Amino acid sequence: MLEDAVPGFAATVRYGDVLVAGHNFGCGSAMEVAVTVVLGAGIRAVVAKSFSRTYLRNAMNNGLCAVTADTSGIAEGAALRLRLDEAGALLLDVAEDTTLPCDPIAPFMLEMLNAGGLVPYLRARGDFSP
Repeated sequence: MLEDAVPGFAATVRYGDVLVAGHNFGCGSAMEVAVTVVLGAGIRAVVAKSFSRTYLRNAMNNGLCAVTADTSGIAEGAALRLRLDEAGALLLDVAEDTTLPCDPIAPFMLEMLNAGGLVPYLRARGDFSP
């Protein structure tokens, strides 16, 4: 999929990269493999204007941080950093001079992401209770 859009894409990916996308990222990718190949490439976060609902849920369940933000001004190759500010708001630092607000991620989803996904989260908790 990405190789069709950007030939040679796989050769440019480095462990820890953040993938930047436009609207409805993951549309047509209902299987979990669409997320696991992104993780397998070393990408740990995707920032997009929007996600297909199925892709978003598969991403979170598998430990891929899916963040919604306005990506229109982000140049290819820009240095990016996701962070939480003092108030807990999710921010995307673009290079050294721009900070973009991101849609919030529910606290339990952040816990699940930090655990590595749904299965590790449930294993650590020992059950399904909140």
